[in-house]
Amino acid sequence: MATFAERMLDELSGGQLEDAKKSFASSLRYDDDDTVYSLAEELYGLGFSSQAKRAYQKLLEKYPDEDQLRTALADIAIDEDKTDEAIAYLAEISPESNAYIESLLVLADLYQSEGLNEAAEAKLREAYDLAPEESIIKFALAEFYFATGQYNTAIPFYRELLQAGERRFSGLDIASRIGVAYALVGNFKNALGYLEQIKTTDLTPDVRFQLGMTYAADPETADKAIDALEELQEIDPSYAGLYEPLGQLYEDTNDQEQALITYQAGIAVDAFNTTLYQRAAAVAQIQGEDEEADRIYREALENNPEDLTLTIGYSNLLVAMGDHVGNINLLNAFLGEDDSETDPQLYWNLAQSYTALEDFEMATKYWNAALPFFLDNINFLKPAYYYFREEGETALAEEALFNYTQLAPNDYEMAELYDQLKEDKGL
Repeated sequence: MATFAERMLDELSGGQLEDAKKSFASSLRYDDDDTVYSLAEELYGLGFSSQAKRAYQKLLEKYPDEDQLRTALADIAIDEDKTDEAIAYLAEISPESNAYIESLLVLADLYQSEGLNEAAEAKLREAYDLAPEESIIKFALAEFYFATGQYNTAIPFYRELLQAGERRFSGLDIASRIGVAYALVGNFKNALGYLEQIKTTDLTPDVRFQLGMTYAADPETADKAIDALEELQEIDPSYAGLYEPLGQLYEDTNDQEQALITYQAGIAVDAFNTTLYQRAAAVAQIQGEDEEADRIYREALENNPEDLTLTIGYSNLLVAMGDHVGNINLLNAFLGEDDSETDPQLYWNLAQSYTALEDFEMATKYWNAALPFFLDNINFLKPAYYYFREEGETALAEEALFNYTQLAPNDYEMAELYDQLKEDKGL
């Protein structure tokens, strides 16, 4: 004859929720304690935490010394975001209890989830001191250090697991974890030593990505990096992080066409990744496809209208294309009424556009606004000098010329102009 617990589980699987409620009540009343405990575990695993909690609490009333029940109840409390309740259960477990180490692990997990990393580490270290040979503790410590970016500290714990024959733990391939950790600290030789031994079937998207990035660190293995990231794209095209490095690899190997295709594919996955737009537009410009670059920037700003970097990039393009009206419209819309605290590149670009359109009042305004920010930029100073000279702004012209000649002493044309200026002033 089936137990009430068995009957309840069958009813849950059949969607008979009301019947399941009745069977649950009967199980708590009539089933033996082991059966109720097993039912609680099953219910918790199925996501019926409130019913699992009731079962554990009933058993705890009957067996107040069974601290395993307290750790189970603490787990449920954590899932329900009842931190204080979880801590209260765990605080009742004494160091002499068989469940004490487990309580430390639960507490560590709780503290880490709350961002209390020092407290979490202290609990894990206490558990390790009590049971240094326990694999679960080594794994918990390794994962803690990995999650908190302490990769060099994590690696020895992972290696201990591997040396003990623990190739996989909690569904995680330990070798891949070590490989990724080595890669993240820049030890690419050791990283490849682990990553390349992983079976293809065990290569998760994250590990495939890290393998590709590890190959990418060495120009001699760029082809392998491309292959790894292309395989990742084929397996998981939604993996947004692959497109920027893959596109860059294509650029580095002078495959501009494929780079542009890659960046555009990445944009389709993540329309808010401004770097992908920037790189795509830059590659389009390199290929002489200014209209495509223009289209990319317009799409980018539709999705990210407040992004300064994109605005500067598009503005630079419009200036280069000679679309000065378009540039002014773009920047005036971006700046609004108050342009006093913006990137000085926008001042420079406006200065160029107003100059080209012969609106010298506005041009002078923006050449003046830009000058203090570009006194060490020869690309700015030379045209600024000529502009100020033409407009009779002698002092500003002299300032621009002086700074330019200090930065570019081999520009003999400008050096002669400066010498003539000094001679005219009797210097």
